[in-house]
Amino acid sequence: MEVVVVGGGSWGCAFALVLRERGHAVSLACRDPEQARAIRETGRNPRYLELADLSGLAATTIPEAPVEAAELVVLAVPSRAFAEVAAALPGAAPVLSLTKGLDPATGRRLSTLVEGRPVAVLSGPNFAEEIAQGLPAAAVIASEDGFLAGRLQHAVSSPLFRAYVNSDLAGVELCAASKNVIALAAGAVDGLGLGDNAKAALITRGLAEMARLGEAFGARPETFAGLAGMGDLIVTCWSSHGRNRRAGELIARGATAAEAVEAIGQVVEGLTTAPVLRDLSHRAGVELPITEGVCRVLDGEDVASLVTSLMGREPTEE
Repeated sequence: MEVVVVGGGSWGCAFALVLRERGHAVSLACRDPEQARAIRETGRNPRYLELADLSGLAATTIPEAPVEAAELVVLAVPSRAFAEVAAALPGAAPVLSLTKGLDPATGRRLSTLVEGRPVAVLSGPNFAEEIAQGLPAAAVIASEDGFLAGRLQHAVSSPLFRAYVNSDLAGVELCAASKNVIALAAGAVDGLGLGDNAKAALITRGLAEMARLGEAFGARPETFAGLAGMGDLIVTCWSSHGRNRRAGELIARGATAAEAVEAIGQVVEGLTTAPVLRDLSHRAGVELPITEGVCRVLDGEDVASLVTSLMGREPTEE
């Protein structure tokens, strides 16, 4: 296929490599003209995944990308930019979203912002650094269009990248958004040195929290036990590659959110998503104590006192 990947960050570049290895003609559309020029001239991204060989990708700027002629448009942009980018896409090619978050302005799932064309979402435990190295990984492709999901599954699957399909679009998107917020809390456990028992307990209760929210929006429980839910949650909360986990760790050690982002040098989606997810849960009448706690810390509450309040909640059944 002729594919345009919009977004020259780590995940956009890594997924472009997945597509290239499957034999597709891939254009990588970057926001920064200098970044696009460097990729064209050197086969390397000067900002992200610097060691990845990007030769064979047609790097361009977003306005110059051949979107109208593409057979597939892949969006790998931050959640805060998703609505604007999606609305400006010419042509009618299907969209595959790689973005894990919610629309900050409205709280809507990102796939609902794509109008007038088929849409699918890819999610799962997929750290760009490992995929760029050719390490094996699995993902789930969700869409209400079963034919599109199957077509994309065939287009991206390889011996190193195994894709499954799932019709639970709402569940997969809510997993992708909420797991980043839980990862901030898991990082705080690391930053405070509270140990593996505490971290495992937090991740497990975080998964229950994610599933409660999904149930309120008609998601299937098994989605939260799959790659988009438990799989992505585990790797995001435990891996050294996890930006959200790292941000939570830095904040627990005294950094502000802005300082944590500066130290990491990339987008930390959980920081954007946490208040959006909290407000969504209030509208749905769903209790999300970990998410509420993360938001309170971002608003200035001491992390240690938050741990005490969470541990002191009224005992209940699991």
